[in-house]
Amino acid sequence: MSSSPVDATRRALARLARGYEAAYAVPFRRQQRRALRRQEDLFRLLALSEALGIPNPASFYTLELLPFLLEDFHAWHLRMGMEHSPVDGFRCC
Repeated sequence: MSSSPVDATRRALARLARGYEAAYAVPFRRQQRRALRRQEDLFRLLALSEALGIPNPASFYTLELLPFLLEDFHAWHLRMGMEHSPVDGFRCC
């Protein structure tokens, strides 16, 4: 069975698309995820700053976000280099 020129063209375009993905999109996506994680870490620090003893002028607005932020608090404080929970009275590990 011989393949048609259309099939050969599709396979060539698919190889080209995979090459493009590997060369351009993957490194950019990795950098974008890293930047998003840093942004989330900064936001979490601002939202939890009152609990950490740092004055927060926006605490009125961030107080209602605390239940959502506590879900992955353990992963955050480990990523920030703290072995144990920095918040007094809150044990996560």
